[in-house]
Amino acid sequence: MRATNFPSMLFIFLLFFAPFGAFHFYAAPLSPSVFPPLKRLPSFLFSTEEYSVQESCSLGSATHLPTMPGGEFNVPPSVPQLPAETNANDEAWLWAQIKAEARRDADSEPALASYLYSTILSHSSLERSLSFHLGNKLCSSTLLSTLLYDLFLNILSSDSSLLAAVVADLRAARVRDPACVSFSHCLLNYKGFLACQSHRVAHKLWNQDRRPLALALHSRISDVFAVDIHPAARIGKGILFDHATGVVIGETATIGDNCSILHHVTLGGTGKAGGDRHPKVGDGVLIGAGATILGNVRIGDGAKIGAGSVVLIDVPPRTTAVGNPARLVGGKEKPSQNADVPGESMDHTSFISEWSDYII
Repeated sequence: MRATNFPSMLFIFLLFFAPFGAFHFYAAPLSPSVFPPLKRLPSFLFSTEEYSVQESCSLGSATHLPTMPGGEFNVPPSVPQLPAETNANDEAWLWAQIKAEARRDADSEPALASYLYSTILSHSSLERSLSFHLGNKLCSSTLLSTLLYDLFLNILSSDSSLLAAVVADLRAARVRDPACVSFSHCLLNYKGFLACQSHRVAHKLWNQDRRPLALALHSRISDVFAVDIHPAARIGKGILFDHATGVVIGETATIGDNCSILHHVTLGGTGKAGGDRHPKVGDGVLIGAGATILGNVRIGDGAKIGAGSVVLIDVPPRTTAVGNPARLVGGKEKPSQNADVPGESMDHTSFISEWSDYII
């Protein structure tokens, strides 16, 4: 071969074979034989906080999970003990816990190492990690992930109450849902949690009179997570949207703190009437799967709405309403009182013996 042809041959070689090399380069981290365990990666890639994942703990001291007056939080023994400090220290502790869980999972499952590094371990704070993850979840060909990342990060960083709500929601899922194996699992995989945090940003935009952007974000949340929450709806903290598929919450609806809402729940209006037309849900309320609450009715603090119920009138505090149309357990005159806080205890069926002689 003549020397003058070498550049041309080199160009042809690179043109045809470089893409395969690039594919191997990007695919290699997913292969355990190529990508080394995280514990052998350079230490500068990760922060060096001295935190560990606590598989079990003794919960002898009081925790600072969000709780409603009159109700105790029964923390499962598998949930790591929370720090005595509050506010900023709570967020720092939780973020360290999430990173420790991600390191453990990446070490035990190398196929997830690249994913866990990009979503959690490469970020310096919870709000940055969440903003990155939501940006990638909600982006489209015309709504870029970089734009969404900046949007989420700016809003979460500028309002400390939003980050406090994120922390309370993470704790709610970890404590109340036995299927939630870790905080990082909730952060990455719980679409109810992700939809709720996305809504908080959309609600902030709505209140800033950036309504076209709020509505565009609302549409993407509905498309991606199958959760339809109007950006004007007001939602408290310590919220668990369990499973979340099919949840619909109208424009003038409000939800208090420490509530748990299951899939296919509707907080809707009664027709074409405008104005204040959606339900007002108090603190510590549990709404079972498939329940429908229509109109500007009030669900009192600590109330429980049974699965599949249709509620059209007010439900007093600490009572249980079941059926279609819903009736109060114990009767309208002297309804039974819930001894616990249903939104925290997640007790769906203890009322059955009082309400029905149903047997199989």
